[in-house]
Amino acid sequence: MLTLLRKELAGFFSSLTGYIVIIVFLTANGLFLWVFPGDNNLLDTGYANLDTLFFIAPWIFLFLVPAITMRLFSDEKRTGTIELLFTRPLTALQIILARYLAGVLLVLLALLPTLVYFVTVYRLGIPVGNIDTGGTWGAYIGLFFLAAVYVAIGIFASSITDNQIIAFITAMALSFFIFIGFEAISSLSIFGHSEGFINKLGINAHYKSISRGVVDSRDIIYFLAVAGIFIALTKFVLEKQK
Repeated sequence: MLTLLRKELAGFFSSLTGYIVIIVFLTANGLFLWVFPGDNNLLDTGYANLDTLFFIAPWIFLFLVPAITMRLFSDEKRTGTIELLFTRPLTALQIILARYLAGVLLVLLALLPTLVYFVTVYRLGIPVGNIDTGGTWGAYIGLFFLAAVYVAIGIFASSITDNQIIAFITAMALSFFIFIGFEAISSLSIFGHSEGFINKLGINAHYKSISRGVVDSRDIIYFLAVAGIFIALTKFVLEKQK
């Protein structure tokens, strides 16, 4: 499994995929944080925080993560080489986890350089260090888990079709719905007292909660459970096709 994980991770960087994902993520966030004028620009607002990063990044990942995952199974299904994949001395779950972890590691590699933003804001604060460190680290943890769920959704979308574009659109639509859809549905008056429960079915409620700096085990369990559900669905789909 580790061999396959290294192979998948190397595959991202043997092509332009890995580099493009990291460059686009850092460039987009950097432009909003430091270049584009307005309420999102740290220099314009004068506040020592990274709220803009943690607001913009989930939306950028909403496009980038499906771009990472769309080919993971759909391309092999299109070329007919998926049968060869199952001849390896690995279970379907091990194959899925290797590709899932490769996608998660790529996301982590995209996030790590943004620590430069944290150090910069930390140094620019008056006095130096005038930043909510606990809230910032909590937001980083929440953003990582959010992206990890996106990867699980993307792998599932890639497993149900042999068309990369359809896999991309499906992953983006599912991720969008789970991120913000439940929150929108919960605001409808027809649900009455069920509003809180429905809202907590979505990612955004848990992402906001953990971003306050309090790492609640319920939020972590939620992220792990949603990722696990989509990994299990991917396993079901592939084993059924096998």
